[in-house]
Amino acid sequence: MRIAQIAPPWFTVPPRHYGGIELVVALLADGLEARGHEVTLFASGGSDTKATLVSPLEEVPDPALLGNSWFDAFHALSAYLDVGRFDVVHDHSGIIGPSLAAMLGGTPPVVHTLHGPWTESSRRFYSLIDERVHLVAISDTQRCDNPTIKYAATVHNGIDLELYPYRAEKEDFLVYVGRANPDKGPTRAIEVARRAGLPLAMIVKKTEPFERAYWEEIVAPMLTDDVEVFEAVSHEFKVDLLGRARAMVFPIDWAEPFGLVMIEAMACGTPVVTCPVGAASEVVTDGVTGFLAESLDELAAAVGRVEQCAPEACRADVEARFSADLMVDAYEGLLTGLALPSPA
Repeated sequence: MRIAQIAPPWFTVPPRHYGGIELVVALLADGLEARGHEVTLFASGGSDTKATLVSPLEEVPDPALLGNSWFDAFHALSAYLDVGRFDVVHDHSGIIGPSLAAMLGGTPPVVHTLHGPWTESSRRFYSLIDERVHLVAISDTQRCDNPTIKYAATVHNGIDLELYPYRAEKEDFLVYVGRANPDKGPTRAIEVARRAGLPLAMIVKKTEPFERAYWEEIVAPMLTDDVEVFEAVSHEFKVDLLGRARAMVFPIDWAEPFGLVMIEAMACGTPVVTCPVGAASEVVTDGVTGFLAESLDELAAAVGRVEQCAPEACRADVEARFSADLMVDAYEGLLTGLALPSPA
């Protein structure tokens, strides 16, 4: 199969720091190439892949410009002007990519993975294209939240477990990983750690103007010596913190469509304490790989019970449900079933 994988333009593939979508795209591009398919990856300059790399943008845009429609349009249009040579296209980009895909008339067929949550605007947009583009949900929760859409499949995100060292012995601190955004709950994470009586290590993305403003105005005044903050860390640094922490606190307040960082923690043998919103209830098995709780006091109490969640059970659950091989298997089957016949 000749496959085009279209990543968003905002981070390299794989990402150097933040970038869950880019991590997934990297695994898919390399995994499908390793299985003998001819994969072309459309991603910004500086990306590293076993597939053939095409970079419409020679450099990753300035993080302060994230979401700028001109960069988005240039990247997506450059890719779609070249899709005639592929048997199938797998698009992970924003709304401009699937908008262009809807105009192709199915030649070649386009699979578009829904990496974001449902909003009033996104529901209206995707209702126009779901008969023209093959839409994939990344969780059953995301799929059920908009049952009017015709989905081609539900495929959970996966990770390469070899990149997540398992650690059974834990230390007396908690870890939080996420964007500086109220929906991601950084202030709630601080409060939970304090009520649980444990220090907190925070790996935070705050590169966009809104993120910086929220951090400086709301989060920074809460910081004291019991909270250590890190930015733009390496993968090795992140998994070391995840592996050593007693638990990861992920007190989200939004309809998280998947939550890749939860399975990253679990792969390291670290249970997750989170809220039962979005796909968290689908990813975390309550009492086995973590706990689901709503109030700050309930979350703090759950932290006190995480020893009930065996590190080996956390790791085993990721191996059984969220491995890169399972994800590549699912997408390979879907793309094979949809692809145009390759010329002899």
